[in-house]
Amino acid sequence: MSNGDADVANIDAAEAASTKAAQNTVTAKSVGKSLFNWAAGLAILFVLWWFGGYLIEINPDTTNFKGFGPIPTFKAFPELFAIGKIQAAVSTSGYRLGAGLLIAIVVGVPIGILLGRSKVFRELSNSPFQLIRMISPLSWEPIAVIVFATWNGAIVFLIAVAAIWPVVFATAAGLAKVDPAWFKVARNLGAKPWHMVTQIILPAIMFDILTGVRLALGVGWIVLVPAEFLGVTSGLGYSIADARETLSYDHLTAMVLTIGVMGYILDSSCAMLIKRFSWHHQ
Repeated sequence: MSNGDADVANIDAAEAASTKAAQNTVTAKSVGKSLFNWAAGLAILFVLWWFGGYLIEINPDTTNFKGFGPIPTFKAFPELFAIGKIQAAVSTSGYRLGAGLLIAIVVGVPIGILLGRSKVFRELSNSPFQLIRMISPLSWEPIAVIVFATWNGAIVFLIAVAAIWPVVFATAAGLAKVDPAWFKVARNLGAKPWHMVTQIILPAIMFDILTGVRLALGVGWIVLVPAEFLGVTSGLGYSIADARETLSYDHLTAMVLTIGVMGYILDSSCAMLIKRFSWHHQ
């Protein structure tokens, strides 16, 4: 290698190193800004919560409800953890949510694929699906209690009924965006229907399915708590109702905060999966 070639190689290496350093700096700044905004948002929420609790405490008419404030709430967490109340509630509600969501995915994804692939099925099912979808999930509660032998089964059913529609329609919408030429090429290459599903459809619409699952998770999480207000003696909803009956307002807000934190973690996990399967990421 001549001296000229060596100089060019050194310059290229220096430029590559400089570009990489600049990219790392930009990434670090972006992450730092995101973390700051995240912390600042929570800090603002905490201040508003504290101020509301302070107004409640100084008012003689509402001072009995001072347990709703942030300080009593945070003091209640060690006690609730010590008796295992939070762990038991999260475990029970998590099982119910997971079971209902699993049913919604297992049933909803095939129905969504049928909607996306079959025009006849789509036209026949549109009106009944839209009719059933617009019925409030909690409206099914009296029927679910009669049909299912246990409250656990009834709650899982209510979550599944609520969560299935986002999965169905997100799957169908994702499949509608897939290029029909892909299926023609696959058939010409001798692909079987199962290969169509596993090698073309699912990889192509995984982003949309996960988006539907994220929406379904939010809907199921909202339905779960009021469904646990009646008939059961466990779970997050029951813990809130029990704290209300015993006037343990600090315990009540602690359980409400637990619901928010758990929901945030679950939603963030879905968002990470969606980003992982995004076409932009690929």
